[in-house]
Amino acid sequence: MDWRLGTMGFSYADWAGVFYPPGTKPSDYLAHYAKYFDTVELDTTFHATPPTERFRRWADVTPDHFRFAVKMTRAVTHDVSPDRAVGAMHEFVDAARHLGEKLGVVLLQFPPHFEADQSKPLAALLAALPKDVRFAVELRNRAWGTQQTLELLREHDVALVAAEYLTRPARIHVTSDFLYVRWIGEHQRFKELNREQADVGESLQWWKDQTAAVSPQVRTTWGFFNNDFSGYSVATCNRFKSLLGLPASEPPAIHGGLFG
Repeated sequence: MDWRLGTMGFSYADWAGVFYPPGTKPSDYLAHYAKYFDTVELDTTFHATPPTERFRRWADVTPDHFRFAVKMTRAVTHDVSPDRAVGAMHEFVDAARHLGEKLGVVLLQFPPHFEADQSKPLAALLAALPKDVRFAVELRNRAWGTQQTLELLREHDVALVAAEYLTRPARIHVTSDFLYVRWIGEHQRFKELNREQADVGESLQWWKDQTAAVSPQVRTTWGFFNNDFSGYSVATCNRFKSLLGLPASEPPAIHGGLFG
């Protein structure tokens, strides 16, 4: 099984002088980030579909092996019923295609109030997804925890996101040939986002064991760490890489954290 591990976003002011060398311009953050990670999850795309020129620039400043996970615009997942958002979905994907081969996965994250009685509208959206792009779906309402949900996602070859917020899931469910894992934590838990402030070693070991158990069923696992998970996603992502036996390249300016 191959791994693609990175962070959720890259343009954090708290990383200046810690991950980004002093004096680095924000416009150069992504190019620097891509020296040490081979993927990133873009949250900025959720708020509005970026212009195609921005997608092209993101592609231009990253190396050939780099891949992006892009969060679908809220116009598709939050603002209307999914069956009424097919046009907006295609517009978003067409714009994201300007990443070229660097478009890795499109994440559709639905809000907690999106309940399982919306299965038909969701099915209509999934049926309309382009077949040449990977998609992952995060369903945050417990009512979706049914066999019918798993069968729906498998029918359309869409990965069910496995995520850790305050707790871990009971297990990982495979619905495509790849996994998509998100380490979130508690929103605004830490005032500063430049060092690890919580020991998540036990949790990382659980995820290592669980992903290993399903590895025969998947080709690639995409995983992204939020700063809210431990205080500093760069260090925690590299910690998980080391736990997996993967190379964890760290820039000289990186902060060692409390649990190094």
